[in-house]
This record gives sequence, C-alpha cells and structure tokens, in this order.
Amino acid sequence: MLFPMLQSVQYSFYDWDGIGPATPAGLDNWKAIFTQPELLQSVVNAFVLVIFYTVLPVGLGLVAASFIRELKPGAFSTTARVLLFVPQVLPLVAAGIAWTWMYSSDGLVNQVLRAVGLDRYTRAWLGDFTFALPAVGVIGVWVMLGFCTVLLLAGIGKIDPALYEAARLDGAGTVREFFAVTLPGLRRELVVCTTFTIIAALASFDVVQIATQGGPGYQTMVPGVQIYRLTFLQQHVGQASALAVFLAVLVLLVIWPIQRLGRQR
Repeated sequence: MLFPMLQSVQYSFYDWDGIGPATPAGLDNWKAIFTQPELLQSVVNAFVLVIFYTVLPVGLGLVAASFIRELKPGAFSTTARVLLFVPQVLPLVAAGIAWTWMYSSDGLVNQVLRAVGLDRYTRAWLGDFTFALPAVGVIGVWVMLGFCTVLLLAGIGKIDPALYEAARLDGAGTVREFFAVTLPGLRRELVVCTTFTIIAALASFDVVQIATQGGPGYQTMVPGVQIYRLTFLQQHVGQASALAVFLAVLVLLVIWPIQRLGRQR
C-alpha cells in the first residue's frame, strides 16, 4: 500500500505522460491546483457535494431512524428499512445509469412535473448549468440515506430504554427526548456516518462519471473524475498525481477533527 502512495508523491513533482521519460517540474503541478480554474473548481464542487452526501443524509437519517423507532415491530417497519437500504446494495454505476434515465427530458422526473402541472420547471437536469450539480447531489442523498438510517437505527437500539423512561418521567417531550437522550447516545454512529459520507463526497467518481462526466462544462467536475481524465485521456500523470495527493491530504484534514470529536468523553 505504501509504495504506490509514495510513488504518487514522487510523480507529483514530475512532468510525465506515463510512457516516455519524466522531467522534473518542481512545484508546477501543485501550483496548477490553485491557479487553474478547472482544477480548483473540481475541489469546490466536491465540497458542495458534502452537503448532499453528508448533511442531508445524516439529518434525514436521524429523522427516519427516530420515526421507525416509534413504529411497532412488524411488516411496515421491516419494509421501510429494506427500501431505505436497497440503494446501498446496488452498484453505483447502475444507480448512475438509472438516474440518468430519470433525469432525461422524457424521464420520470419531468413526467411527474408535467403530471402535476409544473411543465415550466421541466428541463434536461444533467445538462443544465445551474441544476446539474444539485441533480448529481440528489443521487448522493438517495444512495447515502439508507446507510445512515440503518446505522443510526442500530445505534438507537443500543441506547438504554431506562434513559427514555427517565426523560419522560422528568416531563420531556418528543423533541427534548431526542436532543437529551437520542442525539448524545448516537455520537459514535454519527461520527461513522459523517466520516463515511464525507469520504464518499470528496472522492466521488462513479456517479459523476456515469451521469455527466463532469459536464456541462466543468459544472459537475470533481477531483476523482479530473484525476481520471488527466491520467488516461490527457496523459498528464504528474498533474494527476499532485491532485490525487492533494485530495488525500484534504480528506485527512477534514476527517481528523471529526474523529477527535468522536473519541472525546
């Protein structure tokens, strides 16, 4: 594992097409990350996707898990868990293809809008410069919601029921009970959800490559797709390596404080 990682660091200081001789490039590949608009835009887009891959799935997952917890054990609660978790067992490539069909001009999304009289809002979602990135983000919400819900639901099951009984005896309502008992009891699960989904957002590749290939323009370009294009389409291995190492460091810098928070008492 370490040898390829160190090689990537080495390649990031060279101008190399992957085949011929490499020439030293100094810090040029690294400077390009902050000076070339398309490279910097890919990093910004990845952080926008964190809202869809992390903030929304974790928030909605908390709501869904709390709701399912209140349901009596039975067919409905089991079905809800299965339906929410189904996206997790589907390959992301298949999910990307399915959503590409649904987002097309004659796809399910536009058909529903037309059916309810909202024809003026129909569009080719993945080809729209304004809505392409949010449309890709919605796919991320759909994929990550089930994972977060099931994990948080398992965490709620481990909370001592006596804590809920004590909260009710103290006069706590549903909202107060959630913030005083459920949320503190799910800290470890929340750290896992947040860590997993942030990595998925910053290192996203499959869905974006299948759905938009970074287009239209660079509106949905993310570092994973940019690294692929630099390496295999443009033969700029040094530049791709610099961006890959930068992405790895960026992920670690974002994840480290979250992990520290999870270890605190």
